[in-house]
Amino acid sequence: MSAGEKAKAKTEQAEGKVKEAAGRAVGNDRLAAEGQAEKSTGDAREAKEKTKDAFKH
Repeated sequence: MSAGEKAKAKTEQAEGKVKEAAGRAVGNDRLAAEGQAEKSTGDAREAKEKTKDAFKH
């Protein structure tokens, strides 16, 4: 997994978790949904990179 893509995935996951938690804490469903979507994007990016790495070897 390239370091840049891995870092980007982890950043998206972390930011998504924070947004989701903040949205739920203040009762803002839109913010919580945005956070969940961002976290999912990070998860997908990480899975894509892991798949690429699996086929390299």
